[in-house]
Amino acid sequence: MPLSVEIIPVTPLRQNCLILHDKDRPGTPAVVVDPGGDVPRILERLAASGARVGEIWLTHGHLDHAGGAAELREALAGQPGGPPPVIGPDRRDAFLLDEIETQAAQYGLSGLRRVTPDRFVVEGEVLRAGDLAFEVLHVPGHTPGHVVFVARAARFAIVGDTLFAGGVGRTDFAYGNSAALLAAISDKLLPLGDEVSFLCGHGPGSTIGAERRSNPYLQQGLD
Repeated sequence: MPLSVEIIPVTPLRQNCLILHDKDRPGTPAVVVDPGGDVPRILERLAASGARVGEIWLTHGHLDHAGGAAELREALAGQPGGPPPVIGPDRRDAFLLDEIETQAAQYGLSGLRRVTPDRFVVEGEVLRAGDLAFEVLHVPGHTPGHVVFVARAARFAIVGDTLFAGGVGRTDFAYGNSAALLAAISDKLLPLGDEVSFLCGHGPGSTIGAERRSNPYLQQGLD
């Protein structure tokens, strides 16, 4: 990996906020993925690394992934180059971004805010972190507009809450769709190749190969 990846678990839901940073080139802007909350902790880690944030990426609209994005964007408004834009997810998750404060109240959480992205993303477009290109893939099912970010050259992916080590994303929401999620994993994630490693929204990462061989949800869905 030409980038360092720092994982910061945030909120009581222990969501994996990620900082992508080229430490070999300190002037290269960093990317923060899914700042769901605990923004002071994220800012502390950014200050320790000396990184300027170029962009904030969101995989989907759930509060634990996006609830701190507006606060982080505002907190970084004074950095050189101004506030980083919030990019993603797919527009089909706009209703979830609008409902973050309602979601937070239901979970008894405070300080999480709705956010309006500077722009949504669509499948096939390419985002950059340092010199590394990340392709956007739309992987619905957990939420309608969930996207993942795939760096094919580095054999690395950021998959949010689609695929986990030994599991897949929840689909027991009114807008969830288990068949769509399994189909998207089968059609878009598994073909990336067994050697591709990934980080997910909660817990440890894994590889596509390990999940293809042993993930019980995939075995059931692919039979």
